[in-house]
Order: sequence, then C-alpha cells, then structure tokens
Amino acid sequence: MFIFIINAILLGAGLAMDAFSVSIANALADSTMSRRRQVIIAGTYAFFQFAMPVIGWLLVKTVVSYFQTIETLIPWIALALLLFIGGKMLWEGLSDKGEDAGEVQRLTAGALILQGIATSIDALSVGLTLATYRAVDALLAALIIAVVTYLICRAGLLIGRRFGVLLGARARVLGGAVLIGVGLEIFIRGVFF
Repeated sequence: MFIFIINAILLGAGLAMDAFSVSIANALADSTMSRRRQVIIAGTYAFFQFAMPVIGWLLVKTVVSYFQTIETLIPWIALALLLFIGGKMLWEGLSDKGEDAGEVQRLTAGALILQGIATSIDALSVGLTLATYRAVDALLAALIIAVVTYLICRAGLLIGRRFGVLLGARARVLGGAVLIGVGLEIFIRGVFF
C-alpha cells in the first residue's frame, strides 16, 4: 500500500506540472485574486486531474480500440485549447494602450474549464497504467492525483500572484506566453516523444 501511495503522489506531481504553469500564468494576470478564486481555480484543475484518469480507466475497461484513437488526438487538443486561451491573453496584454492598465482581466468560467481540460487531457493516458487496478484502487489513485494537483496549483497561484504584483500590466503578456509555451510543450512531448 505504501508503494501504491508513493506512486500515485509521484504520478500526481508529474501530471500537475502543466496545471502548475497555467496557475502561475493566471495569477500573473490577476495579482489581486482572492483566496476563494484560488480555491476555485485549483479545485477545477484537481477535479479534471481526478476525472481524466478515471475516464481513461473506464475507456480501457470498456472500449480499448476507441481509447487508442483518442490518445493520438490528446496533444492536438491540448495545443489548440492552450493556444487559443494563451493567444487571447497575449493579444489582450499587447493591445492594452495603458488607459485600463490597472484593470484586471478575470478568468471566465468557460476559460477555466477549457484550461482544466487542456492541462489534464494527458491524464487520460494514465487510464492505461490504472487498467490493472480494481475500481476502488483506480479511484483512490485518481483522488491522490487530485489532492496533489490541488496543492501544487495553490502554490503556483501564490507564486504567480506574487510576481504579478511586481510585473504589473506586463504580467498578462507573460501569462499568455506561458500558456502558449505549455501548449507547445504538451504537443511536442505527445507527438515526438
């Protein structure tokens, strides 16, 4: 059981790195983010990091050939979502003429859900590694992954918030660039490695 928990924690930490980077980007863009908002953002990422391995496990247990088709699309989907969100954030940061430089662009619920999907979609592949687990073990592993993701994302939000205050209006540009970078990293890792 000890090895199982350690493996799940390490898996969660690895899977959470994309969400960690996006958390930093979001907090850079909104340095006045409330604790409640931080909990919602980290909780959203944790939810998707919980749901995706479970969905992957279910797909492997039910329709293996369908899962293999989806797996090849994962890097493309993540790239498209993060390029869209990051590009929009970058465009808004660059087109800011200074008259509303102090105005904070809040992350919308729709954008947050897209980010949650984009940063956790590679966790569908974890369903393959969980395929030999019983249902209760797969759920426990997914729960551990979610808790680890939540904690790592909260740290990312605190780091981003701190640097967002220091960077001011340029933080939105940096945040958009980070999102685009994360999308490219997921794509390159998924397609070429």
